[in-house]
Amino acid sequence: MTTHKRIRPFNTRETYPEQKLDNDLSQAVVAKGTMVFLRGQVSQDLDTRESLHVGDAGKQTEKAMQNIKLLLEECGSELSHVCRIVVYLTDIRYREAVYREMGKWLKGVFPCSTGLVVPALARPEWVVEIEVTAVIPDKS
Repeated sequence: MTTHKRIRPFNTRETYPEQKLDNDLSQAVVAKGTMVFLRGQVSQDLDTRESLHVGDAGKQTEKAMQNIKLLLEECGSELSHVCRIVVYLTDIRYREAVYREMGKWLKGVFPCSTGLVVPALARPEWVVEIEVTAVIPDKS
């Protein structure tokens, strides 16, 4: 039984063949359950607030995804219930490293995804911020 209905799933290998990406995404997701909205996550230790991996977009993405996984679990959800993801980059050149790392964490999930390039994030050492909307499925 699938929890969420993924509309027009695709992989970025076909959409962006020149970028060597491997992200499972969908054009839309229909979900039933309790919504979980996560604050944009960055490469920051959730307990100490220390910024980590300055200058490394891939490592910053890995830490942001670790935070997302942890927060979803604390909410009673999990990565497989991610419906929407918004990625903020401070430089388009970080895109491949960020999406390669993110793709490892969301393999087989097929969320909707939007990527934006912004002039800056809240701290100058942050180069990627990832915002997630997920669901705690109904137990029906």
